[in-house]
Amino acid sequence: MVAGSFTHETTSSVAPDRLWKAAILDHELIPKLCSEQIASLELLEGDGGVGTITKLTLTPAANAPFSYVKEKVDVLDHENKVYKYGAVEGGLLGVRFNSCSFEIKLAPSHEGGTIGKLICHYDTLHEMRLIATEKICRYKPHFNPNISRDEYPINH
Repeated sequence: MVAGSFTHETTSSVAPDRLWKAAILDHELIPKLCSEQIASLELLEGDGGVGTITKLTLTPAANAPFSYVKEKVDVLDHENKVYKYGAVEGGLLGVRFNSCSFEIKLAPSHEGGTIGKLICHYDTLHEMRLIATEKICRYKPHFNPNISRDEYPINH
């Protein structure tokens, strides 16, 4: 087993408050914006706060090695714009990972937009470190640089 982490950072022209509401709190928005990759995002338990369990189901076009992942919210800090959650079923649990959790932090940029940081913590099943392509985290649309959806949070 190998424990590790990686960080991915991106920027947006949308202010942190608006991006927090759109990307973190609105469970219906991400599937709409990423409908080619995400089939659905369901709230299975809870109200969106700490302890909530969601199920993210991917489409075949996502080209991921799994079809769904269930995740549990561990931290939802509205004031500091910090969101932590971990996989509890599906995804690469039991295939590649013993555990996998994420932390998203949104901070204001000097230009009035947002600097978003995604930190992934993981324990692999085997004595193999993650390769670079596994660290891209393609199935996390909040941080996919190929998806530019700044206009939606601005207009809604």
